[in-house]
Amino acid sequence: MAYAQKRVARGKTYYRACYQRPDRKAQGYVVDQDGRAVRYPTKTTAQKAAEKAEAEAFEEAKKGRWLPPEQERAAALVTFGEFATKWLEDQSLADSTMQNYPRSLAHLMPAFGDKAIRDITGPMVNTWEKEKLSQGCAVSSVRTYRSLLHLILADAVDAGHAEKNVAERRRGRGRRHGRSQRRGPEKQITTMLGSLLIAERASLLSGRDDEFVAHIQKTYTGMRWGELVGLETEFARRQSRSFRIEWQLYELDNGSFSRSAPKDDSYRTVDSPFWLSDLVGDHVARTKPEPCPCHGLTYVYSGRGVGGARQEGPTLRQVAELAGVSTGTVSNVLNRPDRVAQKTRERVEKAIAELGFVRQIGPSREAPHWRRSGHGTWIFTPAATGWYPKKAPQEAHPVPVTGGPFPGVPVRGRGASNRAEACWMPIKDRLTRHGLRHGHRTLMEELGTPKVLMDERMGHEDGSVSARYSHVTDTMRQTLMEQLTEVWFESLDARLLLHPRSPVPVLDRLLQARATSR
Repeated sequence: MAYAQKRVARGKTYYRACYQRPDRKAQGYVVDQDGRAVRYPTKTTAQKAAEKAEAEAFEEAKKGRWLPPEQERAAALVTFGEFATKWLEDQSLADSTMQNYPRSLAHLMPAFGDKAIRDITGPMVNTWEKEKLSQGCAVSSVRTYRSLLHLILADAVDAGHAEKNVAERRRGRGRRHGRSQRRGPEKQITTMLGSLLIAERASLLSGRDDEFVAHIQKTYTGMRWGELVGLETEFARRQSRSFRIEWQLYELDNGSFSRSAPKDDSYRTVDSPFWLSDLVGDHVARTKPEPCPCHGLTYVYSGRGVGGARQEGPTLRQVAELAGVSTGTVSNVLNRPDRVAQKTRERVEKAIAELGFVRQIGPSREAPHWRRSGHGTWIFTPAATGWYPKKAPQEAHPVPVTGGPFPGVPVRGRGASNRAEACWMPIKDRLTRHGLRHGHRTLMEELGTPKVLMDERMGHEDGSVSARYSHVTDTMRQTLMEQLTEVWFESLDARLLLHPRSPVPVLDRLLQARATSR
């Protein structure tokens, strides 16, 4: 029961607010931030404070959030860094999430790591956010960091380390016209002819058919990148004209690939037009893929060609540094020694002997899977924009190509820009691989595809009541396949008007077949 306890110190009377603790192990007192009992001047104020404290304590106990005062004081001294480190260890989430959390946490630790959680305030969080933006961090990145801060502090509140979540952003606060400033750039899409031309360029950049077939499949199915990379041959069902989405491959920072469920558990069967099933089926029959060493499974697409098995020991760059020459000179000494001056050749050979360098031996092989950066940066982006990105010490520059055959074959090696006769024009600036997925959804909108079929195809879930009464029919599927077939042949016809042949073998066969069938 709450009551006011009379006390006398140095001839002065004061009152302490006493109440019954929920654990009934000891008498509770209303204390200040330093843990000392508050001295009230009158009995009435002490009585009211005691009653309020007792009611709040029992209410918190019902929610399972009450802590004895001695534990509460200890919890209040826990720093954000201590709690966040333990919090991260307790998480058991998808590999991609567990990889991304430490990245975001690295941006929070310098500002909040050494501060007690109870000392972190809302203005402090807002100031940190403004500083990150002023430093040039992307708006989307800062939003991700703050979301993690909100999540950690929410659990800290539940653990009794703080009274409220100061990182919570109340809706509708602030001037509404400022909300548009936080929007990211609009996702770009392209036409079906544009997508076909990008696929052709991607194949020319890689020197093989995989990129062409994969880009066409992504354009006409809307599959996510991870789902495309993780498509196993058994799920490319040519007979039933469909692709089954059961897994995706996610590349981790250490270079390995995590085989996990599709995003949001969007398992589904994607219908395929006959020509697309034949295109992918012929590709599998032609390439004869073998099980990858990382998963022991057979995938439809492999990565770009790489060298033989990696060897231990000194590298070509280390030889070049010791000899005081470029890596190209070392390569010439190993492969074309007649092109190198005798003194330089002797210096390189001496460096090779001192380091014990052994040149890599072994046939080239295909990488098991595409790398995100390698494909996106050096294949897709140059194909879409016509520009190679900046890579020190070289600035961004147009893709140098030959004058023929159309659309021009990329020129490689030293002095490629001087030997080139032309360069590619942009097809669509700022287009990303995910933009092809947006483009597929937009195409279905243009074709008047029922929403229930679009959601099923894209792997989206509609929780509305109306969606419960909508169902996909065979007629819907057949109509969409006929429409996608018509769009595909229209894009082939448009490509034929540009040039009747292609340096990409698989596209050249398609163009010749289309030309004879018209």
